[in-house]
Amino acid sequence: MPTLQQRRARARAGTELRLTVFAAALTACAYVLVVAGTTGKAPRGVAGFVAVIAAGYLAAHLATTRLARGADPAFVPTATALAGIGYAVVYRLDHALADNQFAWLLIGLALFVATLIVIRDHRVLDRYTYTIGLVGIGTLLLPMVPGLGESINGERLWIHLGPLSFQPSEIAKVLLVIFLASYLDRTKELLATSTRRIGPIRLPEPRSLGPLLVAWGVALVILFAEDDLGTSLLFFGIFLAMLWAATGRSAYLAVGLVLFAAASVAAYLLVPHVQVRIVAWLHALSPRYVENQGYQVAQGEFAMASGGILGTGLGQGHPGLIPAAATDFVFASLGEELGLLGTTVVLLMYLVLVWRGLRAALGRDDGFGKLLATGLSTTLGLQTFVIVGGITRLIPLTGVTLPFVSYGGSSLITNFILLALLVRISAPTPRAPAPAPGGTRAEGPPPAGTRAAASVDAPGDPSPEPAEHAEGGA
Repeated sequence: MPTLQQRRARARAGTELRLTVFAAALTACAYVLVVAGTTGKAPRGVAGFVAVIAAGYLAAHLATTRLARGADPAFVPTATALAGIGYAVVYRLDHALADNQFAWLLIGLALFVATLIVIRDHRVLDRYTYTIGLVGIGTLLLPMVPGLGESINGERLWIHLGPLSFQPSEIAKVLLVIFLASYLDRTKELLATSTRRIGPIRLPEPRSLGPLLVAWGVALVILFAEDDLGTSLLFFGIFLAMLWAATGRSAYLAVGLVLFAAASVAAYLLVPHVQVRIVAWLHALSPRYVENQGYQVAQGEFAMASGGILGTGLGQGHPGLIPAAATDFVFASLGEELGLLGTTVVLLMYLVLVWRGLRAALGRDDGFGKLLATGLSTTLGLQTFVIVGGITRLIPLTGVTLPFVSYGGSSLITNFILLALLVRISAPTPRAPAPAPGGTRAEGPPPAGTRAAASVDAPGDPSPEPAEHAEGGA
């Protein structure tokens, strides 16, 4: 007779299947409407397109139900629906870009499955804390290498390897979230304990703050050396959110915001590209700037205004008038053709991803899993806020992409890997291996709430920590 956990896993699999079929149907309908709206005819080869999309989405569903039984059923359908909407918008703007986006979408789905195959237990990542951290920082700083990095639109974000170009900051953000989750899980008690005092502010041991100050320094390097306000804001915001989740101390948030505000003021005074962004933010519709520095932001606002409540309809607007409409301003393109109602639905999809990610964090028994799910969910939420806030002039415009929707292989592939990690964390963790004969524990991932005894990167005493140490603070 099936156990309660097995029945729940089957129910979740059925729910995910129905939602995934709906996501595939939504993708097909969006594609057909875009083609019909622009040409007045049904697209050629639509049956083949639907078959490939359905096969890719169902492959992701089957991988989830087979490799991560009992995982949250909302992740895959929501992400694939967003990716399908993004493909339709990119196709509406540029057919050549859409061909690339379609290929990247299929590669992203393949890497989603590969991540679930390779990472059978998220706790194995906890063994490589500093290795992952160093690789993440190195990847983040790759655009600064002479002859390798390239500056586009005033931001040095890209690197070229032969015919390929990509944004290393996309994969770096996932690596750094893994590093921060592992490091903060190890040191959260020290960081939450005040042993020093500077005026009214209580601080932990200085040696515990070393890697965190390095993180702040990296954010400043990104801001000044790469002229990348978006990645700097995203990275430092993720760091602050995870630090607060680990320690529960709001003082870290206050000090961090003060440090970032000071760095932003310095960047405005010293970096011309940041000055242009601030001017466009404050004066986009001013007659003095609307034809130059504020042109892109102004066109985005005009597009969203013309969309109104219900939008002009897919294929019926003029989003091509917006510079970088398929990348930085894809949300404005959605606003014109889907209107306020459509963009609200899209934002609610992101809310679902963040909510279910935080729900998965609350359901974990191990501190590392809690912090990792929190960090990955914060990454999706904060990145969405940064780009949507920039387009709507809530904050200065930055160069980050809208997850799953914007054109770009680096972003799409990385977000599917991030999604696979969230799916893995949301699934029930397999039981730890039984002790080997003679009382020695067999090799494998550590049980929930304990630290791996043979951690490759973990300094100090290799003995497992108490379960209550790993469970708190997230």
